[in-house]
Amino acid sequence: MLEELQQRLREMQGQAGVRVVFGEVMEIEGRKVIPVASVAYGFGLGGGQAPKAGGNGATGGGGGGGLRVEPLALVEVVEGKLRVQPIVNVTRLA
Repeated sequence: MLEELQQRLREMQGQAGVRVVFGEVMEIEGRKVIPVASVAYGFGLGGGQAPKAGGNGATGGGGGGGLRVEPLALVEVVEGKLRVQPIVNVTRLA
């Protein structure tokens, strides 16, 4: 199971990079726009063994992981000037 987790981590490491956080530059109405995001990975792994009852012990294990990508802002470049437009998630406001 540990080998499988290590393989998954290697695969995800290959995908992690600046392009995950800073998206492709887009041109919209003469402005260059760069999307910016927050990226977080999380993992868990566990295993155990039951006491041997009658000489037969059971083992088990499991694991899981997740990825969260949340938009943070848009960076605009207009006539050589930079402007950051935060993205507000109004569903998170109380």
